[in-house]
Amino acid sequence: MTADTATELFEEHRPVLMGVAYRMLGRVADAEDVVQDAWLRWSGGDRTAVREPRGFLVRITTRLAVDRLRQIKARGETYVGPWLPEPYATDFGGGVTDTAERAELADSVSLAVLVVMETLSPLERAVFVLREAFGYPYADIAAVLDRGEAAVRQLAARARRHVDERRPRYDVDPAHRRDLTERFLDAAAGGDLARLMELLAPDVRLVGDSGGKARAPLRVLDGADHVGRFFVGVAAKGLPDASVRMAELNGGPAVLVLSGGKPDTVVQIDADGDRIRTVYVVRNPDKLAALAALP
Repeated sequence: MTADTATELFEEHRPVLMGVAYRMLGRVADAEDVVQDAWLRWSGGDRTAVREPRGFLVRITTRLAVDRLRQIKARGETYVGPWLPEPYATDFGGGVTDTAERAELADSVSLAVLVVMETLSPLERAVFVLREAFGYPYADIAAVLDRGEAAVRQLAARARRHVDERRPRYDVDPAHRRDLTERFLDAAAGGDLARLMELLAPDVRLVGDSGGKARAPLRVLDGADHVGRFFVGVAAKGLPDASVRMAELNGGPAVLVLSGGKPDTVVQIDADGDRIRTVYVVRNPDKLAALAALP
């Protein structure tokens, strides 16, 4: 295998590797570092015995991500306010034509699922990602993690149960979710409390992530009145040189607010029918920097 061929193969599989690493870590920068480390091992190692490059690269990336996740957990860093994953631009493109497969991929990278996955152990998270998002057989996952298949099945069952017990599960058509997002944006931008109250479920929750580096609620807001009045207050204060656009983030429609042309806020909703059940607001500038490259 020539160096050029090795590079072409790696670039061919880069989206999959980035997908694995991001789902494992919930942080774009960390995922990019892991994929770069995988490239260094791939380009500098002996590839003569590699028969399945994709499987080999996924194994390297997963093991590196497990190590990185263990390091992050060991540091035990204190985060200011609620934590949300870093918004991630997702475009499954024409390579995923099956509707059910597309839905599974979108679900596995959603903010709601990634928040729950943050509470899994590194090995549980690896098994969950490879099994639920990418459909790997248990035997292949066992080889990736150098564990017995029976142990992997136990990890998978425990992780699946944990996620199912803690995640909200709303079945909303993507087009309807986008329409609801646009109506929410229109009402919020106009500071229209009456229209917001029509859209928000009575027990709606707002989760704001600022990391202590921007203005956002330091506690989860509960109830339509609190959440609605929060957005009315935001609209009243305004934002310098603001512009708004829709973006595809974490498998669903999201609102990207820019100030002076730079990403300032991401807002995404989870809905049940015609009512919004959760509003996610990401304002930590460290988590928004990568979105400046969106076309």
